[in-house]
Amino acid sequence: MIDKILIANRGEIALRVIRACREMGIQSVAVHSTADSDAMHVRMADESVCIGPPVASESYLSFPAIISACEITGAQAIHPGYGFLSENARFVQIVEDHGLTFIGPSAEHIRVMGDKITAKDTMKALGVPCVPGSDGGVPTLEDAKRIGGEIGYPVIIKATAGGGGRGMKVAKTAADMEQAFMTARAEGKAAFGNDEVYIEKYLTTPRHIEIQVFGDGKGKAVHLGERDCSLQRRHQKVWEEAPGPVISEEERQKIGKICADAVAKIYYIGAGTIEFLYENGEFYFIEMNTRLQVEHPVTEAIFGVDLVREQIRVASGLPLSFEQDDLKINGHSIEVRLNAEKLPNFSPSPGKITAYHAPGGLGVRVDSALYDGYKIPPYYDSLIGKLIVHGRDRDEAIARLSRALGELIVDGIDTTLPLFTALVNAEDVQKGNYNIHWLEHWLEQTYKN
Repeated sequence: MIDKILIANRGEIALRVIRACREMGIQSVAVHSTADSDAMHVRMADESVCIGPPVASESYLSFPAIISACEITGAQAIHPGYGFLSENARFVQIVEDHGLTFIGPSAEHIRVMGDKITAKDTMKALGVPCVPGSDGGVPTLEDAKRIGGEIGYPVIIKATAGGGGRGMKVAKTAADMEQAFMTARAEGKAAFGNDEVYIEKYLTTPRHIEIQVFGDGKGKAVHLGERDCSLQRRHQKVWEEAPGPVISEEERQKIGKICADAVAKIYYIGAGTIEFLYENGEFYFIEMNTRLQVEHPVTEAIFGVDLVREQIRVASGLPLSFEQDDLKINGHSIEVRLNAEKLPNFSPSPGKITAYHAPGGLGVRVDSALYDGYKIPPYYDSLIGKLIVHGRDRDEAIARLSRALGELIVDGIDTTLPLFTALVNAEDVQKGNYNIHWLEHWLEQTYKN
């Protein structure tokens, strides 16, 4: 078993990994920039190492700084959390070349799934249902127009190296194709250094459903049901829940088995999420995230498992601590992402926390690194906490979320707390009647004045 882990991340996810390490009797090492010297994950870890200045490229994204921190502290393994280097195949290879253990999938699996075209081809070959679209990259506008005509409009043009909504443009008709195609290529080039794009059929009212999978790296894998992440703004999730409000048990078991079998066949190790658009009873693969997800707590809540603990176990060469038949859904869970942002424009709102009180009580979990007096730096992602609730059913989870939101206090900065206070009372949300476009329309109507 690994006995010392360096967490190559910050904030609430670093704290989350530290807690799992402590329960397992494993020493933890925090790394931090000079801007994060007083951060909670630094205070909670057994050791800490400053790895550079505030800018992420010179600290949290610096390969030499993180490898050096391992050598200095004697850490045997690196947990990447999510974001930063969690899906960087080159970093994983360097970690392994230095005789260290990367707590996550292999560099090859990250590389394959990191390219949208290769990922789609791989999944299709493994029997995972995919969205109709181009076979590989689309090099010219003429090719794009031909494919659009073949699969039918509307279509979406996506950068092959894209993510987070960048390099994605919709062409509703043939007349829109030229502008959408050229813009997607330009955005892909600017954001990722790669202007290759591909085309898929654009589904008009889909839900975003993702399947949590977990492999032992030896040909065995399980699924832990689905999460519905359809409430999104600009392709960024804000509210996630499990199980999905509209997914039947038969659908869950069918798509779950397909996904588990797929990752087992490629000897995938650790946590992964296979993401789909779901419309009219059909699942369409869009991408695979080869890491722990921000929203993993809702899965932990309904299955009673610790996904970080399992990550560490399989990285240490141990078997999964559960079988597929052991995984039974218990109740319903919802997570909302609290961001340091000012409504209605969602502009960043860093600053000093003058008062902080986390809600509590039965079925309430808060993953956050906030504390009274903490100064949120302006250099990183605006996520400052996650509020997770669990109830016997969805109605109880929503009631519990409403109560917990009323208890939460974060003063000194603007946050997205008012958004969730409104959403929890919205009729469509209470009924689970929404798709990936619902929140954008709701925000437009709510803040149109």
